[in-house]
Amino acid sequence: MTAPAVLDAKGARRAARAIDALRRGWPIGIKTGNGTLNLLPVETTNLDHHLSSQTDVTLLISSSRADTLKLLNQRAAADPTLPVQINLAKPVTAAEIIAIVDPVLDMRHPLKGPFRSEELQHAEAAKAAMELARHGGLLPAFLILDEPAEDQLQTEDAAAYADSNALVISAHAKLPVAANAQAHIYGFRSEADSTDHIALVVGERDDTTPVVRLHSECLTGDVLGSLKCDCGPQLHTALAQMGDANWGVLLYLRQEGRGIGLINKLRAYALQDQGFDTVDANQRLGFAIDARDFSIAARMLELLSIPTVKLLTNNPEKVEGLQGCGIAVDERLPVKIAANPHNEFYLDTKRDRTGHKL
Repeated sequence: MTAPAVLDAKGARRAARAIDALRRGWPIGIKTGNGTLNLLPVETTNLDHHLSSQTDVTLLISSSRADTLKLLNQRAAADPTLPVQINLAKPVTAAEIIAIVDPVLDMRHPLKGPFRSEELQHAEAAKAAMELARHGGLLPAFLILDEPAEDQLQTEDAAAYADSNALVISAHAKLPVAANAQAHIYGFRSEADSTDHIALVVGERDDTTPVVRLHSECLTGDVLGSLKCDCGPQLHTALAQMGDANWGVLLYLRQEGRGIGLINKLRAYALQDQGFDTVDANQRLGFAIDARDFSIAARMLELLSIPTVKLLTNNPEKVEGLQGCGIAVDERLPVKIAANPHNEFYLDTKRDRTGHKL
């Protein structure tokens, strides 16, 4: 009999291949106990080519997107998170479909429809598809196909991918940085999808508890100096605090946009330009408020043989996430950043709606 860990690893790899297929605009099939849900990603496929050969157009969209469009989930009382399946009256164009699934375009195209909501045949597969879209950094919207897809996976494979924290240390080198010339960098690679994460050990390691920062990748803040968030200042303040301590560890996690990916984060920025706060923007896109997985950070600390930390964070979920994975948090150290006119509302939202605190 095959061990569960081996099955989970195989499932995670099947999910990784499916995510790659979605990014390329290829169809996937998600098997359930009563059949297979065959799907084509709206964002990356050639919609014009597909529509030219289709007699019927059926969309699968997230529950939050359906709520924005005032579509009822027929099983809302049982599970309000279920995606919604809708049939579109033909003729329908690719531009019309994009306007339906992309909330950034709502103000440009306020009138949509008519839609006909249909019974969702493969509920668990539909939920898994939404998660695969998020992992791929895509809009959670699919065309439902009649013909079978070449790439097939099981419903539970998406969960196996999400739970996979199989990491290996692939590289290690000295890396003097401005905060401390005595620093070492470790490169971690996920065995499921080859995603890379980084740990920077600042200072000389000793028997004291290190100061640790879990920092999610933020291209706009860390590299470009965006004033819309506090990511860049938090990163450099954390490194400075590590430099003042005996030693510290920066875990740089490849989870852009709180886990929704760079392009979706930029879409969330566009929604913020329209007046939505950061929480509502993520939800209108069809994603969770925070979709990051802090078990990855816990596994990195385990591989570095660091069982206990002093955690630099204003986010209680990071403390809970590490502790839930067996890493002891001796102390939470706040990261104090001055607001600016561009991120003041953002910081207030994090405090008032997601529980961040100093």
